[in-house]
Amino acid sequence: MSQSMTQHVTALATDAEIVAGAFLGDVPVFALASGEIALFEGTQARKVMAHEDAVILVGQSDGAHLFTGGDDGRVVATAADGSCQEIAKEKGWIDALVVRGDGPMAWASGKNVFARNEKGEVKNMSAPSSVRGLSFMPKGYRLALSHYNGVSLWFPNMAAEPEFFKWAGSHLDVTVSPDGKFIVSAMQEAALHGWRVQDHKDMRMTGYPSKTRSFSWSADGHWLATSGAEACIIWPFQSKDGPMGKGPRECGVRPAKVTRVAFHPRSLVVAIGYDDGWVMICRITDAAEILVRPVPEADKAGAISTLSWSADGGRLLFGAEDGACGVLDLPV
Repeated sequence: MSQSMTQHVTALATDAEIVAGAFLGDVPVFALASGEIALFEGTQARKVMAHEDAVILVGQSDGAHLFTGGDDGRVVATAADGSCQEIAKEKGWIDALVVRGDGPMAWASGKNVFARNEKGEVKNMSAPSSVRGLSFMPKGYRLALSHYNGVSLWFPNMAAEPEFFKWAGSHLDVTVSPDGKFIVSAMQEAALHGWRVQDHKDMRMTGYPSKTRSFSWSADGHWLATSGAEACIIWPFQSKDGPMGKGPRECGVRPAKVTRVAFHPRSLVVAIGYDDGWVMICRITDAAEILVRPVPEADKAGAISTLSWSADGGRLLFGAEDGACGVLDLPV
């Protein structure tokens, strides 16, 4: 390990599994499986109950709120001051949730998908099967949803049938490139499948020992970092054919599985979390590695379950399944 920033990390802790985390302004906020939201001021956590007697399953932030979905069927928005607002109440579990910084958000419960525009108007549709992943197209009000045998692109404000991108198998999470040219889904069979939006050209990305459950695009949209191996696997998307005919880059190779990845919002630097609780950041131009959180081999640490950069890229938060968490403040 060439460098270390462990001295710039503030160690924090909660007493429940961490599902998601984000900075709301300067405040590190974590969604806990217990149904609570932990908001940190310094090293002290203030907890608010967002989902009483329920488990938080998914969470995502737009920078102003942390949105969470639970097995109570509720979607709740929590602000930095700890105030909670119920956005929706569905009959089944909230299986997937996505928000976009300019206002729109969407959630899925079983086969039912709900899209809410910036005015708060909600449209819904029924997918061919249970929806496991959601991702907004970068421009316009259009939503990608992954389900069995492919991905659908839905315009909530149009009566037209969704555009269907077919590939046999069970599709879990889904992501769209920042330029809107590519859709990529993670599959049950430990592979990625991609399509070029313009002509539905298929792209297979294989070789993973386990399922990919975390994606992150570089700020320029040229690289897609993924979890699911004993390294962060980063696919090139600079050309019109995406990664076809090209091998991926690997960084952060360790004898542990990568569980979370998060590209820096401005630089070609990716944060990597592992199933043994380690965290590092890696510069992909030269594969330089910087240690953020080491865990002694004798300790049994929880897998990293969330990584999130602040909007300016000056801070990184991490959280783990055992409730441990922390914040890295990059030196200026």
